[in-house]
Amino acid sequence: MEMEKLKEALRFTCSSDFLRMALFWNFALLSSYFQLLKGRFFGSKSTTSFSSSSSMMNTSSSSSSHRPICVITGATSGLGKATAFALSRKGFYVLLVGRSSQLLSKTLAEIKKQNEDAQLKAFEVDISSFQSVSKFRNSLEQWLSESEIHSSIQLLVNNAGILATTSRPTVEGFDRMMATNYIGAFSLTKLLLPLLRNSPVPSRVVNVTSFTHRSVFSARFDKDSVTGVYSSESKQYPCASIYQYSKLCVLLFSYELHRQLRLTDDSHHISVAAVDPGAVKTNIMHELPSYIQVLAFFSLKVFRLMQSSAEAAESVIDAALAPPEVSGKYFFGGNGRTIESSAVSRDPKLAKELWDTSCLIFDELQQTHT
Repeated sequence: MEMEKLKEALRFTCSSDFLRMALFWNFALLSSYFQLLKGRFFGSKSTTSFSSSSSMMNTSSSSSSHRPICVITGATSGLGKATAFALSRKGFYVLLVGRSSQLLSKTLAEIKKQNEDAQLKAFEVDISSFQSVSKFRNSLEQWLSESEIHSSIQLLVNNAGILATTSRPTVEGFDRMMATNYIGAFSLTKLLLPLLRNSPVPSRVVNVTSFTHRSVFSARFDKDSVTGVYSSESKQYPCASIYQYSKLCVLLFSYELHRQLRLTDDSHHISVAAVDPGAVKTNIMHELPSYIQVLAFFSLKVFRLMQSSAEAAESVIDAALAPPEVSGKYFFGGNGRTIESSAVSRDPKLAKELWDTSCLIFDELQQTHT
């Protein structure tokens, strides 16, 4: 058994995915930390710090029926779970979104055990399925109505993400990693925008991205690329390429959503923040060979780049609670710090191309499931 695991690891080290992860991804992570150091010692304009805002926090101190409502996807493990813990302590009414009803129940119980005053609600949703996401929107609106809570939400954290090593198409025929990491987040945000707009206090969308986006040096955003259909043509599933591409999409989407909202609303009523938690010890790499996982965790720990989920969640909280002017910023490194993402991710033409393609996909999905 151990010999088979070792052979599997050795085969993986000969793949382009391993080269991309071991070389490009580590360089991308170091590049982000270099920006932080540059800002600290040379006062780089690209590095900024924001303190927490009190706009939503004031609301959270009132009765439970008036607590700000937060939706967190991928909330049953890792970063999402840690963020749910933290935001429940901040006084948010946390709506946990996850694929497993069993894990949702377990997470609810664990949060309640540590915080008896936590206000929580669980929704079983498969973010990779548009039908499931659309059903969630309807269930959420019904729950708000029946609970006599104001028909709005104050915070949406798009955190759900996977690193798949094999091609597993969704019902719609999309690549599951692209559907989970990007298309699902885009669709959910579009569907929940009316509830965010209806908030009596400034609301926010926080999109969790990754330093791996820096490993993408060029990109195209036609329908096949965004849905990941092109990947099925390859004999070997390019898991690392698709993962970093999906995270670039999340970042471009964040910037374009910020621009689109500013065209219709200059008051920053809905703000958008992208957050990169850095290297986090979660189970996202569980599909990789076990020896590769151990090697990755060990090397990152030696260089003190590996964080626990609780530590990484602080960056998400920073992005969630910073003042409205954070809209369009890229959080990294904790302590409310923001840096610049890659040049490709800041290309407005690419962002608009991705936006238009994503809207086309979204409209087609809506027509199909209406």
